[in-house]
Amino acid sequence: MPPRRKLSDLDRGRAIGWLQDGVAARQVTQRRAVAPSVIIRLKQRFHATGRVQEQQRSGRPRVTTQREDRLIQRQAMQQRMATANNIRQRLQATTNTVVSGQTIQNPLHNFGLRARRPVRGTTLTANH
Repeated sequence: MPPRRKLSDLDRGRAIGWLQDGVAARQVTQRRAVAPSVIIRLKQRFHATGRVQEQQRSGRPRVTTQREDRLIQRQAMQQRMATANNIRQRLQATTNTVVSGQTIQNPLHNFGLRARRPVRGTTLTANH
């Protein structure tokens, strides 16, 4: 399933303007390249609240910004053997953002990176 594409405030305002001008909802969906349900929900929200902005959502707010997430990714790619705690310390020194090791691992998992640690095997001798 492809990710949902959000309409910007400008696009939502345009869509409502077109609907008020008498343009059919199907034509609006074609102009904005979104699913018809998006426009129908937008129209219902506008009639109920008189606004086109999205409402506040429940849930915990993000600790890191997208820019900090990119910094985490770049640091992990530059030093492949760095642990989450090492990256956390560098992030705190750079941006003054205090986070946990798990908070560092979450964006790395979103980028498709996993923890890598050199595995030390048994030392081979001449008998092996």
